[in-house]
Amino acid sequence: MPKTKTSKTESRNGGTKVKKRVEPSSPTKKSKIELPQKRGEEEKLFSSPTESRNGGTKVKKRVEPSSPTESRNGGTKVKKRVEPSSPTKIPTEKKVKEEKETEKQTKYLKGLGRRKTSTARIRLFNEGGRDFSVNGKPLEKYFPTMELQKTVLSPFEKMSCLGQFNVKVLVNGGGLNSQAEAIRNGIAKALVLFNPEFRKRLKKAGYLTRDSRMRERKKFGLKRARRAPQWQKR
Repeated sequence: MPKTKTSKTESRNGGTKVKKRVEPSSPTKKSKIELPQKRGEEEKLFSSPTESRNGGTKVKKRVEPSSPTESRNGGTKVKKRVEPSSPTKIPTEKKVKEEKETEKQTKYLKGLGRRKTSTARIRLFNEGGRDFSVNGKPLEKYFPTMELQKTVLSPFEKMSCLGQFNVKVLVNGGGLNSQAEAIRNGIAKALVLFNPEFRKRLKKAGYLTRDSRMRERKKFGLKRARRAPQWQKR
C-alpha cells in the first residue's frame, strides 16, 4: 500500500492534527448562455442586480417615460386637446342696415385750410345742432373780435347758408389772424364738396386760393430779412 504524505503539526494541547491531501478539482465547464425569446426575459438577463440590506437581490426595473406631467400633490395632469374655435358668424341683414344708418348719421364734409404757419381741419355735419366750435370752444370765445368772426363766417354768408351746418374745427399754429383765414379756406373747400356749383363764386371771392405770403426768414449779418444795421461814417 503506498503511503500518503502527511505533515504532522503539534497543537497546544499536545495532540496531533493530520492534514489531508487536497486533490486539484476538475476545471469548470463554461455554461452556454441561452438568449431568451421574450422581451421581459431579456430585460431580466441584462439587468444588474443590486444587493439589498437584508441580503436579498433587487432587480432594476426599466422605467418608461410617463407622458402626463406630475403635479405637486402627486396626481397627474392630462393635457386636454384644444379644439379649433368656431368660424366667425356672418352678420345678419338687420345689423348691416343699422351700421349703414349710423354711418349716414355720422357722415360729414371735410375741409383742410392753410394760411402762413397755421392749419385748420373742418368738419361740416348736416344733422345735429347748429353749433360752431373751435378747438372745443364756441366761436365767440375763441375769436373775441367781430372782424375775426366775420372772416371765419364769410363763406357761409357769401353762399347764404349760414346756420345750416354743425361745424367743428381743429386749428393749430400761427396767430389768431392766420388761424381765422385758414378756417375760412377750409370751410370754402368743404362747401364745394357739398355743392360743386359754389365753386365759381367762392373762387372769385378768393376763399379757395391758398395765400402763400409768409414772413421771410432772417439773414445773418442783417437785423431782419432785409433790414441792415445803420451805417456810420465816423
